[in-house]
Amino acid sequence: MRRIAFALIVIVLGSTPVAAQRPGEEPWQIVRPVESSRVFARDGTLIGEIGRESRTNVSITTLPRYVPQAFVAVEDQRFYEHDGVDVVGIAGAIKDNLLGGSRGASTITQQLVGNMHPEIIDRTDRSIGRKLREQAAAREMERHYSKAQILEAYLNQIHFGHGWYGIESAARHYFGKPASRLTLVEAASLAALPKGPAIYDPIDHPARNKTRRNVVLTLMQEQGYITAGQARAAKREPVRTDPHRGLPVAAPYFVDAVRAQAERAGLKVGTGGYRIITTLDPSLQRAAVDALANVATEIEARPGYRHASFAGREKGSTDYLQGAVVAIDPATGDVRALVGGRDHGASPFNRATNAVRQPGSAFKPFVYARALMDSVPPNAILYDVPVEIAYDATVYSPDNADGEFLGPLTMREALAQSRNPVAVQLWQRAGADSVIALAHRAGLDAPIAPYPSSAIGASAVRPIDLVSAFTAFANLGAAVEPRLIVSVEDDRGLRVLAETTTVLAPAMDTAVAFVTRELMREAVESGTARSVRRYIPESVPVAGKTGTTNDNADVWFVGMTPDIVAGVWLGFDSPKTIMPGAGGGSLAGPIFGEMLSNWDGLGARDVAAAGTQRVVVPDSGAVPTTAPDSLRPDSLAMAAMAAIVTPAGPWAPPAMVVAAELDRATGLLADEETPAGRRYVEYFVPGTEPTPLRVDARRLFRLGPIAFF
Repeated sequence: MRRIAFALIVIVLGSTPVAAQRPGEEPWQIVRPVESSRVFARDGTLIGEIGRESRTNVSITTLPRYVPQAFVAVEDQRFYEHDGVDVVGIAGAIKDNLLGGSRGASTITQQLVGNMHPEIIDRTDRSIGRKLREQAAAREMERHYSKAQILEAYLNQIHFGHGWYGIESAARHYFGKPASRLTLVEAASLAALPKGPAIYDPIDHPARNKTRRNVVLTLMQEQGYITAGQARAAKREPVRTDPHRGLPVAAPYFVDAVRAQAERAGLKVGTGGYRIITTLDPSLQRAAVDALANVATEIEARPGYRHASFAGREKGSTDYLQGAVVAIDPATGDVRALVGGRDHGASPFNRATNAVRQPGSAFKPFVYARALMDSVPPNAILYDVPVEIAYDATVYSPDNADGEFLGPLTMREALAQSRNPVAVQLWQRAGADSVIALAHRAGLDAPIAPYPSSAIGASAVRPIDLVSAFTAFANLGAAVEPRLIVSVEDDRGLRVLAETTTVLAPAMDTAVAFVTRELMREAVESGTARSVRRYIPESVPVAGKTGTTNDNADVWFVGMTPDIVAGVWLGFDSPKTIMPGAGGGSLAGPIFGEMLSNWDGLGARDVAAAGTQRVVVPDSGAVPTTAPDSLRPDSLAMAAMAAIVTPAGPWAPPAMVVAAELDRATGLLADEETPAGRRYVEYFVPGTEPTPLRVDARRLFRLGPIAFF
């Protein structure tokens, strides 16, 4: 005890030995703390920060007066009187130590020296030598800087818990507001933290924080910073924190992807204090996070699910059903939502951008598009039958998920019902190289093996790549590359990076893309993706394709509306059967549907108001009964085209596409005997329409005009 008292007396007398330090280092210098980069959604909502320490420096002049006063009151009440070392406080500490008590006497300046230069002044070191070095540096700092400069540096430097450094970060994350808008009560709550951020955390320990907060308020009253009435009113206030911790939208996987993209561009975003504007849509991101969580939890409760649930997982385990969601604006390539897993804190691996998984039948639209390019019409009769294909000394024989073969059916029905033998036959007919080249032109960069199993998705892809490739169908031929960053500004407000939309060269003809998309609409309306339609109004057109691997280890749905192209994947990190009968339609489709049904932007283009377009042709009387036989097929064409109703608005058929009403039972042109329930409108790439529809334009004009309204 006497040695402690003697050491404190030495400190009071002002001994100032300074330990050796590396050249250029001055423990009294105020150094601007490293700032994290802030990441914003497209509407300006803060969605995350990049950096080991979350910090944004602010000027003390932007803060309400009671904010710095709260810290002075509790941490260093003689701050404006001492020279960096509080002699009066040290004398009190000597007395307390001699009497068996314990009290610190470090000033705000001393704390700043230790926090700002921990490599020189190690505040965990309890030795007398450290105290002497700290005091000497504090006095030197006071000689070089004003009290306001020191207090500002202190407020920007100190740790408030959770990796949040500085008053601005603390205010934003604890209370969801900038430090400039802190209330007196909130300022006192933050001033309670330097003594022990983990002990007085207002989120985890609100009662403890309130007790110490009220001590701060009492000290502020005693020191004349606030009135007794203000103190009483403030003490009655409960501790209220932001439930979202300053981030109203959960987007940690998206922020990780932004960081990776910015670093590839050469920006040191972890320490640069950049302001990053992204493409994220908060409403859609929130809907994606909730849909994945809700549906995955519901799947875990289904009969037949035998794996550990997310809620019942062992601590530290990630062996539970995982998922990924990516949503892209097809007009710009802007990634509007991205979820890379169910719990970023437990498993930060980004499955949306980094996982490589088999897409199953979600790859089939590229096979069908290639068939359309090769003049196979969508009403062509194909055969869902057992097939055997020999290659590399093996025999490949694909089956279907239901274990059945449906025999003859149209190409439209084959895609809607996801019949595997049909896709493999189309792959063989087109040639592996042709299909692979088409997929690559659409931006699907993953290696695709030239084997027939690739026709049904045996070659693995990244979710974000598959979704962006589907924009080729949404855009009628040309895909767009995914874009996450709009612009980046440095801490001076200067733009250092701007990303623009990148449209790839057309992967396919406009008519081919349109007809393929129409085939995928059938999958939603009557095929394997029927579950999606339960969530989305009939007025909003939806197209898409389900995907399921043979062992039910990966399930997918990739779909689109006029406003968005999105994909959902579910599976385990170490592939294994999810559950018997698992399929993209029953598991992934509902996530897509629920996400869009809760998105504010669904139907933003007002497709419901777009209406329809009716094609009107002259009635049969316009064709003379005495017309030569050579004109009679044209008459059949007129009848087939009469009264066809086709969609207008964003998904209206291109001018070159041929439309006709067909009979579902036969795939042939409908006639007067075709029941209404079997009639449907089919679209054809020019040159593949049924022969009666190939009308000679010169003869058509002799028959009279065709009016559109």
